[in-house]
Amino acid sequence: MFRKILIANRGEIAVRIIRACREMGIRTVAVYSEADKEALHTQLADEAVCIGKADSRDSYLNMERILSATVAAGAEAIHPGFGFLSENSHFVEMCEKCHVAFIGPGAEMIARMGNKSEAKNTMRKAEVPVVPGTKEPVYTAEEAERAAAKIGYPVMIKASSGGGGKGMRVAHDPKELAGEFSTAQQESVHAFGDNTMYLEKFVECPRHVEVQIIADKQGNILCLGERDCSVQRRHQKMIEESPCTALSPRLRKKMAEAAIKAVRAVGYENAGTIEFLLDKSGDFYFMEMNTRIQVEHPVSEFVSGVDLVKEQIRVAAGEPLSMRQKDVSFWGHAIECRINAEDPDNHFRPCPGVITSLHLPGGNGVRMDTAVYAGYTIPPNYDSMIVKVIVHDRDRKSAIQKMISTLGEVVIEGVRTNLDFLYDILNQPDFQEGNITTDFIQEHYDIS
Repeated sequence: MFRKILIANRGEIAVRIIRACREMGIRTVAVYSEADKEALHTQLADEAVCIGKADSRDSYLNMERILSATVAAGAEAIHPGFGFLSENSHFVEMCEKCHVAFIGPGAEMIARMGNKSEAKNTMRKAEVPVVPGTKEPVYTAEEAERAAAKIGYPVMIKASSGGGGKGMRVAHDPKELAGEFSTAQQESVHAFGDNTMYLEKFVECPRHVEVQIIADKQGNILCLGERDCSVQRRHQKMIEESPCTALSPRLRKKMAEAAIKAVRAVGYENAGTIEFLLDKSGDFYFMEMNTRIQVEHPVSEFVSGVDLVKEQIRVAAGEPLSMRQKDVSFWGHAIECRINAEDPDNHFRPCPGVITSLHLPGGNGVRMDTAVYAGYTIPPNYDSMIVKVIVHDRDRKSAIQKMISTLGEVVIEGVRTNLDFLYDILNQPDFQEGNITTDFIQEHYDIS
């Protein structure tokens, strides 16, 4: 087992990893930008190293500085968390050259599954259901028009290197295609430095259902159930829950088997998520694979009792998973709400600033993943998510009531948040009855 791990991230996920390491008796090294000098993760870690200015390119995305800090501190491994360098295959290659373990899959696997077109082709070969779409990269609007004519409208235009909702547009007819393709491609170039696009059939009003897996180097795989992540705004998840109420036992088994088939087809190791679109008729299609821990992993931990971060570390150290599938039992229902420092009344504009007063409730089945505290200054340089509220209870109705009660007790003063907006969603009759799709927000709210 590792003696010291460097966490190449910030915020609540860095704190989450530090706590897991502490419970395992592993020392930790935090890296921080100048903007994060007073951040909680820098205070909780055993050591902390400043790696650059506030801009992510000068700090959390600076591979050389992160690796230099790792070697100088004598850390044997790096945990990337999510975002930043977590799915950067070049960074993993650099770790391998420096004889530093990367807590995640190998470089070749990240590159293979990170390219959305190649990932879909791989799933087709493995006979995992895939949304009909292009099998080759698309670079021009003319190529897109020919492809869309074969696929049939509406079509989804996506960046091959995409993620986080960037580089995604829907064209409902040929008149919209050229403009939407150009916009999506420009977003892709700006966000990922890649103009490679692909098209797929747009599945209207689907649910976004993802299956959590973790696999070790000995060939063992755990499937930790599914999460319904359908409540989204501009492809950004807002509320996640497990299990998905739209799945029958038969469909749940079928989706889990498809996820395991996908993992075995690529020889995957460590934590990963297979994401599916589920249509109204009960058919599901592979969408993408995330080769990292995800923001919403706590809901899977609540219903399964498995600590995913600890298992990640064990796998990266060459140890087998601490249990087998027969040892995993699922109980109850879990929901996660993402509290962001943003203003829903002003186009969800980020609202950095000083948190003047803070109260985060607790109680049975309540978990708060956060890195903020009273007096903390939220910097303007990073993602606006500041708190993840996760609750667990015996069934969905009880979990919703627990979440409503918990959010009603949260106090965050000094900055605007989306807390009231989340509270309103939870009280929507359609949400409470489980009538949710990826169009839920736009159908229930007049927002951009």
